[in-house]
Amino acid sequence: MINFYIYIILFLIGLIFGSFLNVVSLRFKPEKKVFDFKNLGGRSACPYCRKILRWHELIPIVSFFIQKGKCRSCQHQLFWQYPIVELLSGLIFVLVPYILYPKSYILSIIWILILLILLLISLIDFRNFLIPDELIWILIFLGLILNIINFQASNSFFFQQSFLRHYALIFGWPSNIWLNHLLAAAAASAFFGLMFYFGKGKILGGGDVKLGFALGFILGWPDVLMSLMIAFWLGGITGLALIINRKKTMKDFLPLAPFLAIGVALTVFFGYQIVNGYFFLIGL
Repeated sequence: MINFYIYIILFLIGLIFGSFLNVVSLRFKPEKKVFDFKNLGGRSACPYCRKILRWHELIPIVSFFIQKGKCRSCQHQLFWQYPIVELLSGLIFVLVPYILYPKSYILSIIWILILLILLLISLIDFRNFLIPDELIWILIFLGLILNIINFQASNSFFFQQSFLRHYALIFGWPSNIWLNHLLAAAAASAFFGLMFYFGKGKILGGGDVKLGFALGFILGWPDVLMSLMIAFWLGGITGLALIINRKKTMKDFLPLAPFLAIGVALTVFFGYQIVNGYFFLIGL
């Protein structure tokens, strides 16, 4: 029962963080830093009529549905981004300690921060088609802390465990944790770099190359490979669906960061189950 209340509190804290991510992403300006307090400061207002919002109009998720997704003043439809991001943030705060690290507060905090940063990157990339270097450096820093903790916990130079568990052995991963994650970072960034070079920046941007390095450094091999496979598979299906529905053309650019974030989340939370289910289906 105590754990139940703890997860409720974590979920509510996550909603607050999600509300903050909405503010950061919607007020982001490419020429300024992501966490520019001058840009982030000031009272929240309706993006259409600019009416200053009162406290009861800012309650995460609740206010949006009480107001039926509209501004109380001008009745303009508000972004569905607000409740979706708040809900995702709340789930991150609950699922990381519940599924991944129920016995490690430090690792839970690190992975919560990693997933929150990926969520923020996805929002900014979706709206602006760019990935701020500031957020990439934060991911690399979190990856460094994560690798140091895992290295110390292993009591040796051997990699502790992949999210794919024993299936990681199939992909021939280096056992040295630092070599593993650095090679994964190099491989992911090199793959994106080649796509950027030969696609002349039309397939993906330079920010995706840097993000690939950060994700490889955080996840290691073969987890980063699975994340990329999921991301490109989902991105391909989404792009094809948009083209069929004539909402996009072959020349239109589709932001990759949101799909990479989904790929990482699915690998981290359900990577083992996905691979296990695949081998079950093919009879192995």
